[in-house]
Amino acid sequence: MVYITRALVDVLLDLASDADPDRVATGVSVTPAAELAGDDADTLPPDTPVFTDFYLPDPGNAINAVFGVDLSTPAGQAQGQFVSHPLRELEVTRRDDLAQVVFVAVPPWTNAEDSFGVFDRSGTRQPLEILDASPPEQTLTD
Repeated sequence: MVYITRALVDVLLDLASDADPDRVATGVSVTPAAELAGDDADTLPPDTPVFTDFYLPDPGNAINAVFGVDLSTPAGQAQGQFVSHPLRELEVTRRDDLAQVVFVAVPPWTNAEDSFGVFDRSGTRQPLEILDASPPEQTLTD
């Protein structure tokens, strides 16, 4: 099971919608469930990783545009990747397989099962649970 917060899903879908008809790719990272606030977080074991944060995509990065590699994300800090496929099916493509966990969205940019999903590196769809939980607040200096 892969866990993600509802707020992160909403932000990722907004990024995809705003970029449409272009593709978006960005790193996403986890927070242990013990650090989250909200009733849904209390139901998980404390060390369960929950996807909570994303890195702002850099549309001017030529390497990212060609190869799908986001060099602006600090190495080892993104445990997954989000990609949008404005003109493709809800699946992992060869361009998307650089992360162990890949979230994929397609129009109409909703969190419905036929528009938003999560896959492993080999392209196998994984079970997904969207949680009503929030990570601890951070500042830019943290």
